[in-house]
Amino acid sequence: MLEARGAVRSLKEYHPPLGGRLGLRLDFNENTIGCSPRVLERLRQLQFEELARYPERESVERQVAAHFGIDPAGLLLTNGVDEAIHLICETYLEPGDEVLIVVPTFSMYEIYAAATGARVITIRAGADFSYPTEEVLARISPHTRLVAIANPNNPTGTVVPKSDLRRILRAAPNAAVLVDEAYFDFHGESLLAEVANCPNLFVARTFSKAYGLAGLRIGVLVSDSAQMAMVRRVSSPYNVNAVALACLPEALADQEYVRQYVAQVRQGREWLEQELRWLKLDFWPSQANFVLLRIGERHDAFVEAMRERGILVRDRSRDPGCEGCVRISVGLGGQTEQLIVALREAIRAISPLGVRG
Repeated sequence: MLEARGAVRSLKEYHPPLGGRLGLRLDFNENTIGCSPRVLERLRQLQFEELARYPERESVERQVAAHFGIDPAGLLLTNGVDEAIHLICETYLEPGDEVLIVVPTFSMYEIYAAATGARVITIRAGADFSYPTEEVLARISPHTRLVAIANPNNPTGTVVPKSDLRRILRAAPNAAVLVDEAYFDFHGESLLAEVANCPNLFVARTFSKAYGLAGLRIGVLVSDSAQMAMVRRVSSPYNVNAVALACLPEALADQEYVRQYVAQVRQGREWLEQELRWLKLDFWPSQANFVLLRIGERHDAFVEAMRERGILVRDRSRDPGCEGCVRISVGLGGQTEQLIVALREAIRAISPLGVRG
């Protein structure tokens, strides 16, 4: 009987809620208003020839490299950050290699790494989900081939100082160090400029969040040109679809749209955190477009109460250290006002004697 590889049979399954998502979608950290109007206009102008031909990413990669101010040879457009993670694992990991991941974090690091047969070593985050740099450094060994770091981290919104990232890069010269900057736009600090001097550094970005292109599935992976030449060997030449390639230059050209959206999300994040303080709910200050808060044992009732009020939030209580926690994405002003009204009502509904007001 045909069977999948043992590493695949033992994988943890990832089941995001992909159906029945009606309401204000604050559960997937998506852009809550969508992409730039310039992108929509480009979509309307698409010709049948553009869809009939295989996609050609090279010219768009040059434009993206110019936007970032880097060598195009060190950049690869990918089918979202998910594919970037997958390609790194396929390029560098063998069965028995070690991968270091601090949890809680994005689930796909562990899934893609474990699928290769590598040994995934998970390290619990420190107090208040701080990054345990010293423990990570202590676990680096000659068998370490990948260190995956989300910065800012999902689902916590916490960040790793640049100085700590540099220490890890120096301590693991024979390992790929992936710094996943999917939420960079809401934080503003990056390691991208250091790629030229760190041949084991990989930086991933996405256009799903601030740019509002999640449905087009497009991201970018940046590293030393010699390393990227190896990554390209395991990448399909047609991994990014023609529609995404047509729209990305327009999205990049409208930086004012992105700046305005990010500024409003940051304001909404501050407003939400102020409200959580007023409600005396535990939460972790975030540098992303979401906030993680601890509801407690009634977290499932809270999620349902929010749904009944037209707002979707994400239960993260199964993540390590996140017992009773819920993650809420941040939108714009009117959306945040709607969120706060629902938040107050939902908290009262599940704990009528334990909430202010």
